Amino acid sequence: MKAVRVHTVGGPEALVYEDVPDPKIEAAQVVIRIEATGVNFAEVYARRGSTPQPLPIAIGNEAAGTIVEVAQDVSDLKPGDRVAFYGTPGAYAELIAVPAARVVKLPDGISTKLAAASLLQGMTAHYLAINTYPLQPGDICLVHAAAGGVGLLLCQMAKQRGARVIGTVSTDEKANAAREAGAEEVILYTKVPFDEEVKRLTDGRGVDVVYDSVGKTTFLQGFNCLRPRGYMVLYGQSSGAIDPIDVGLLNRGSFFVTRPTLVHHGVERKELEWRSGEIFDWIASDQLQVRIHSEFPLRDAAKAQAALEQRETIGKVLLIP
Repeated sequence: MKAVRVHTVGGPEALVYEDVPDPKIEAAQVVIRIEATGVNFAEVYARRGSTPQPLPIAIGNEAAGTIVEVAQDVSDLKPGDRVAFYGTPGAYAELIAVPAARVVKLPDGISTKLAAASLLQGMTAHYLAINTYPLQPGDICLVHAAAGGVGLLLCQMAKQRGARVIGTVSTDEKANAAREAGAEEVILYTKVPFDEEVKRLTDGRGVDVVYDSVGKTTFLQGFNCLRPRGYMVLYGQSSGAIDPIDVGLLNRGSFFVTRPTLVHHGVERKELEWRSGEIFDWIASDQLQVRIHSEFPLRDAAKAQAALEQRETIGKVLLIP
């Protein structure tokens, strides 16, 4: 089969499209023929070497497709089932063996492309809005990268929960997308300091929570946006890892800081089914709109990641084997 792997960490050119052996099924696994793969910054970090791991690196953590083989000890899945998964490396490929416990079935009305575009980022937005800082009616949140894959979903979920959403973006086109997703105000951080604009928009109060997936270039400035006892939620680092901080800065407003990841918000099977079930239900009922920016052939994975890194995308990028 064809797959994309990294033999030497570096830029997008480090992604090598090559022949690899078909996966061999093991106990408690299923083999999936992938129909769509989600492109995420986690794979960019891996390709850059930000998260060191043995070479060659099997790239990709999220995909959807059809089961073609089931281990003998798996009873609740069968060949032909349409499914999605996240968290198993190697999704930049035509086939993959995945633990059955990490697979979710797709309901009618949810295509494999929609599933690959929404599972990982939808579940991220879900835990951010519902668990990390449980948004309530009247809360004000600041969403960085509001036109990104997570950002667009997070804006919608925050709006559904009655929160006032302020988003930051880099272009007018992205500003329009963020507004369509529920952001009441959108700040073009390329034109004005976002912290000063947040203070103006909130009459000096500040926001209850900052959802930051950008990291290095926004993190410290974001504390200027928080109300006393506000929450700084750092869940990504698209601009690079943050510098070490002096916890004394939290004394400025008795602030809370957290660095959550999806790894710890879908460990139990029941939680995985709950989060994915709500997301798919919302999509099917048009309560949640999923925006797919572009689709690239699997062999063009380097172009897909470059588009993501260069902030050219609005919504989700997919790879199609």
